[in-house]
Amino acid sequence: MKNDIQATAADVELTDGFHLLMDALEMNGIKNIYGLLGIPVTEVGRMWQARGNNFYSFRNEQNAGYAASVAGYLTKKPGICVTVSAPGFLNGLTALANATTNCFPMILISGSSEREIVDLQQGDYEEMDQLNIARPHCKASFRINRVEDIGVAVVRAIRTALSGRPGGVYLDIPARLFSTTMPAEEGKNSLWVPVDPAPAQIPGPDAVKRAVDLIKGAKKPLILLGKGAAYAQCDDDIKALVEETGIPFTPMSMAKGLISDTHPQCGAAARSMVLQESDVVVLIGARLNWLLSHGKGKTWGNPKKFIQIDIQANEIDSNVQIHAPLVGDVQSCVNALRAGLKGMAKPTEWMNAVAEKASGTRAKLASKLSTATPVMNYHNSLGAIRDVLKNYPDSILVNEGANALDNARMVIDQYQPRKRVDTGTWGVMGVGMGSAVAAAVESGKPVVAVCGDSAFGFSGMEYETLTRYNLPVTVVIMNNGGIYRGDEASPNHQFSCMLFNPNTRYDLFSKSLGGEGVRVTTPEELAKALEDSIKSGKTTIIDAIIDPAAGVESGRIGNLNIVSTIGKK
Repeated sequence: MKNDIQATAADVELTDGFHLLMDALEMNGIKNIYGLLGIPVTEVGRMWQARGNNFYSFRNEQNAGYAASVAGYLTKKPGICVTVSAPGFLNGLTALANATTNCFPMILISGSSEREIVDLQQGDYEEMDQLNIARPHCKASFRINRVEDIGVAVVRAIRTALSGRPGGVYLDIPARLFSTTMPAEEGKNSLWVPVDPAPAQIPGPDAVKRAVDLIKGAKKPLILLGKGAAYAQCDDDIKALVEETGIPFTPMSMAKGLISDTHPQCGAAARSMVLQESDVVVLIGARLNWLLSHGKGKTWGNPKKFIQIDIQANEIDSNVQIHAPLVGDVQSCVNALRAGLKGMAKPTEWMNAVAEKASGTRAKLASKLSTATPVMNYHNSLGAIRDVLKNYPDSILVNEGANALDNARMVIDQYQPRKRVDTGTWGVMGVGMGSAVAAAVESGKPVVAVCGDSAFGFSGMEYETLTRYNLPVTVVIMNNGGIYRGDEASPNHQFSCMLFNPNTRYDLFSKSLGGEGVRVTTPEELAKALEDSIKSGKTTIIDAIIDPAAGVESGRIGNLNIVSTIGKK
């Protein structure tokens, strides 16, 4: 069927950049695009929807980018974000950099000014050298200068985003390229699907033997799961490794649920003990970065030997000596270990010690979660949320904030893989609403977003996006009236820089945008409101009033906070 580009005098059917871009994305299995439209990319959205696909339009490009990155994480296909040039591109670039840091496959596509004008700095509309600005913040930055190269550019972007360590790719399309024409048949022949864009990388046999020998010689081995392990989607293989060897495991934040938090070998509740007392640590899809104290210091206690599974060789030895590097994809490395460890004697004494410690810690936590207080705190409010979510194990939890993030990670159990999405390696605030959109769209499951009131403010207007698309998302705002806490004294002339308006009504904000809204002040009210919202499938804000004195500065990373000592004794 002919498109809307008419034949030339020679009656040759034509296509153009708009159509070729759509064709290339569709050919590669893309159905959902996230973005914010305007000159010169408006027709991208209209044409995409006209073809029966989905374009999710946001209020800010940054949040559209967060959605695309989470889509990439959940599906193992590059999430696509489309923005306008210059300021729109810069907004999207934050999300692209975050995707690269977190190893989420994502492609940012932005319209741009013509190269000859940019290079001479002649002052075009939204002029910016976007190609070079993007380069330091993503895996690759490509510009398409010829319409016949759209196909190869899309293939290169997909392969780059997915192969090796996944990440972000920028695709720059000068405005006039969209309307540039070429013969339709030639255009069709310029498109293809990449073969095996993320091939398996098998670890070397010597490397496997080295790791196997270390594990077999360990008295207190530990498996530490990162979000790279969750992204790999070889859940059964990882669970088999854990159960066949009897090695206790502890998950990083977004690896929670890869193996259920209630599994008898889960050492998350004994985290301090297992990190300090273990002698051999197997890192699966996890990095020894700041989230793990760089593998150093009192967090780690006794000297230990590390085995690290990572697809990127130069990640090895980035902070401490890795005694047995396994360079390859997670599934290949895990199954190589399983074969080498077959019949291994389980470390029963160590398993029992970890289980006993974890059980005691959970019992102490349970007491805190059930303790009534005059005003809700983080423990009893999150305990109420945890009890409801036990009944909805396939729902996705989106979590951001400082105290809201750290306490929820500790309190709320996850039972299935890739059911927790949070701020990730950078600890970026504002990922909540974009992540919630993508989680609901890509999974088709209910989403519960637990956000601090400060974190919600970064992307709160995207709640309108949630209501516009009628997505089954419940946003629980942990409202203590400030950044970290809401009881800081104010100077005489102005509100404290750490406080918010105490009269803010997030529940009414929801209703004004067409959603449901309820304000709660007790754990019982919170539990009922959450249950009702999930069952209804309606977009809802629960404004959960928390004690203003609840919370500590910087959550659980107060050690990173720099405080002036001038004038103090």
